[in-house]
Amino acid sequence: MHRSSKHKIFGGVCGGIAESLGWSPTLVRILWLVASALPFVGIPLYIVLWIILPLR
Repeated sequence: MHRSSKHKIFGGVCGGIAESLGWSPTLVRILWLVASALPFVGIPLYIVLWIILPLR
């Protein structure tokens, strides 16, 4: 997995996940919003992934 420099809005995390899975970046962003309703899933996990995933 990686962060996307092509499909990036904020940090490229959702775009990179979408590229890795062969999915639409919009679908991954919608799923991320749904997952963000759960405590300690959305923003904290996004920040961690933003830090650890390399930019490609």
